[in-house]
Amino acid sequence: MIEIMDLHKSFGAHRVLSGVNLKIETGETMVIIGRSGCGKSVLLKHIIGIIKPNAGKILIDGVNVFEIGEDEINHFRMQIGMLFQGAALFDSLTVKENVGFSLYEHTHLPLNEIDQRVKERLRLVGLGGIEDLMPSELSGGMKKRVGLARAICTEPKIILYDEPTTGLDPIMADAINDLIIRMRERLRITSIVVTHDMTSAYKVGNRIAMLYNGKIVGVGTPDEIRNSKDPLIQQFITGSAHGPITIEESRDHYLVGNNNNHNET
Repeated sequence: MIEIMDLHKSFGAHRVLSGVNLKIETGETMVIIGRSGCGKSVLLKHIIGIIKPNAGKILIDGVNVFEIGEDEINHFRMQIGMLFQGAALFDSLTVKENVGFSLYEHTHLPLNEIDQRVKERLRLVGLGGIEDLMPSELSGGMKKRVGLARAICTEPKIILYDEPTTGLDPIMADAINDLIIRMRERLRITSIVVTHDMTSAYKVGNRIAMLYNGKIVGVGTPDEIRNSKDPLIQQFITGSAHGPITIEESRDHYLVGNNNNHNET
């Protein structure tokens, strides 16, 4: 379904992506791991078409994302749902208005049909009956689930998850992992999950890819990644401070990556 081909992206003098190549099959969950600031979120923004690369292309069902015309871009983005790190709910809108936002803004569906779909999606993530609450009344885990309900409300073919378990306690994080698996199995959705949480990566991923120095340095099933002999992969998945990835290098990438994400936002 998704083919990333020789993707390059720089912000000023800082090179973030240096020839990323990756294929994601229809219906699978691909997990992307890597250091903070290494370009994982930047890669997601390329897939959804809100950042354009310096070189390379991304094909979704054979169509180059970066050649889609302005008159077709909204229809294209309706086929991709995204769960943001902090859920990214609109504080001034109710849960119902947040979940149905894209349908209210970009479709001509009757309001009662949108409301019904919102209720169904909230029930699917275990949050039936909270349509009239405000985001300030929700816990962190509830916000994540509302964000997921919004991501699936347009009935997308693809869902992008940006750090879906960050900031959650272990029990709620596992509940989110179960929801990711359920979305794939019940809705046959293709998923890309960016995470630092290896427990989550091993549980939800059909395959795992590691991004390092702007390139994919390894791809495999959870067992293949767990047993990889590559010192970069082993250091990252075990969380060791000792190895080819230095603490100073991680700090520098984190600082530059955060600045890039802020600028792009």
